[in-house]
Amino acid sequence: MAHKRIRPFNTKDTYPEQKLDNDLAQAVVARGTMIFLRGQCPQDLDTAKDTGSHDPVEQTHKVMQNIRQLIEEAGGRMEHLCKIVVYLTDVRHREAVYRTMGEYIRGVHPVSTGVVVTALARPDWLVEIDATAVIPD
Repeated sequence: MAHKRIRPFNTKDTYPEQKLDNDLAQAVVARGTMIFLRGQCPQDLDTAKDTGSHDPVEQTHKVMQNIRQLIEEAGGRMEHLCKIVVYLTDVRHREAVYRTMGEYIRGVHPVSTGVVVTALARPDWLVEIDATAVIPD
């Protein structure tokens, strides 16, 4: 693992009433080149075209693909991901979004914060995720 993960855990243990399976940590200690990503939304990075989907799973796949693509373009890998902040417009989408996000962070253990908001920049967006990664020295 690229960074020291303090108290790694899986959400299936901390939220047993929910159908989640995300590898997270209470803290991450990292040294290196920081990558700050703006909130990623369900749109193409090159064309800014929306996915056209109203499905939180499909939107989350696109968001996480964008995050992975940007980290790789900066010279990093997903294992360098340290922090994510998840913005949802509807708390009822939380499990679907987090399950999908979990596919991309398996074994990584970033810290994570989730926030429910009234709206995002476009009315059809259900999820936005910003991320911070650190490429080790």
